[in-house]
Amino acid sequence: MKLALTGLSAVFLVEMLDNSILNVALPTIGRDLHASTVALQWVTGAYAVVFGGLMLAFGALADRYGRRRLMLTGLVLLGLASLATAFVTTAAQLIAVRAVTGVAAAMTTPGSMALAFRLFDDDARRVRATTLISTVGLAGLAVGPTAGGLLLAVAPWQALLLINVPIAALAFLGIRAGIAPDDPAGLHRDPADVTGALLGTATVVLALLAPAEFVSGGLPWITTAAAVVAGVLFVARQRTARHPMLDLALIGRPLVSAGLAYKAAAGLATAGLGYLVTLQLQLDWGWTPTEAALGMLPQVAVLIAGGAVVGPLVQRAGMDRAALLSAASVVAGLAVYAAFGRLGYAWIALALVLVAAGLRVVGVVAAVNVLRGLPENRTSIGAALTDTASQVTSGAGLAVTGTIIAAVFTGSVASSGWTGHQTAQFEQAVTIAALTLTIVAAALAGWAFRVTARSEKSRSAAA
Repeated sequence: MKLALTGLSAVFLVEMLDNSILNVALPTIGRDLHASTVALQWVTGAYAVVFGGLMLAFGALADRYGRRRLMLTGLVLLGLASLATAFVTTAAQLIAVRAVTGVAAAMTTPGSMALAFRLFDDDARRVRATTLISTVGLAGLAVGPTAGGLLLAVAPWQALLLINVPIAALAFLGIRAGIAPDDPAGLHRDPADVTGALLGTATVVLALLAPAEFVSGGLPWITTAAAVVAGVLFVARQRTARHPMLDLALIGRPLVSAGLAYKAAAGLATAGLGYLVTLQLQLDWGWTPTEAALGMLPQVAVLIAGGAVVGPLVQRAGMDRAALLSAASVVAGLAVYAAFGRLGYAWIALALVLVAAGLRVVGVVAAVNVLRGLPENRTSIGAALTDTASQVTSGAGLAVTGTIIAAVFTGSVASSGWTGHQTAQFEQAVTIAALTLTIVAAALAGWAFRVTARSEKSRSAAA
């Protein structure tokens, strides 16, 4: 069991470490490869878009052909793609390597949660296993920038991505030795829905591209409209296909729909708050990037150390109440920031702590609940759904905040020497954006609670 958990933790570590450790090297990469600003954006963007876009498709494949098999294949691809970094000489080559790395991550990530769920029969141990795996990954996310900066002082930037090779090898060995091959009874053999997979991938990719367009001033409404059209076609396909990639009736199950709503609320809040606080500290208050990074430390500390309270809270409150309490903490953090964030850093720190504490619990509980609500042969696509919900709503949080700031603030927000009028506009925009996020997150959490409460009432009446 220890080997299995080590391997699964290493998978999540790669996912969290990968982009966080690379971001600190972007200026160095730009100089070394003579890359433009757009090319540098795609160095990280290619990974995120491919990863998010393919998770549903690979989750469906894992449920058909084996989670362990697909994960081991993805880890081999990840190691090879990371090794290829040593031979990169142009920005285009690096973007291609990052896209392949995104494919590998999409192959491994959904299966990691499904395999962890399969290892145990009771919810308490499932929660502990999921908490351990997520804690390792969050530690990688937290130390990534610092570790990357230290490594850059003594090694070329390629070394940052070559770190993935030994971690992928550790994950491969742990999973191969610690987890038995999939039982055919736990898989299904329905024909693959290729059309559905293509439409689902297009929907998610366009949904992930749209926020960047809102922030950068590209063609956001065209991209958003294309995402909506692709989404409508995807739903129509899943409703009419004899063997759909994603059986939409499964999403209607109370545990599944509520879990996805909780994850969506947390993803929206975390991304939106992080973006607003970063802009406020640096652009409004004049903090340096280093000072702003230190200002986010309360959030980082809670995300890592908060794993210790997940299990006890679930044990005392139960899964459903723990999900509600943690979602309420997320909403309260947003409300605190909206009401008092402009009055001083102490209020910002409190908001960061409340949102991080809620995210730490709801991330685990909602994910486990989604898998609890699905048949055994649909757990990989269930895990992919939770990750996709987080990614898409995180992008939506950025799009909402970026659009509101662009609509209220006159001139370029990145310019120096704001006038008093521009400062007032920025503070007004931040308040409106934070209130909007609070309302949407509260609506999602409230709806999720109603769904679970109604389901519990029905179960009690039936008993």
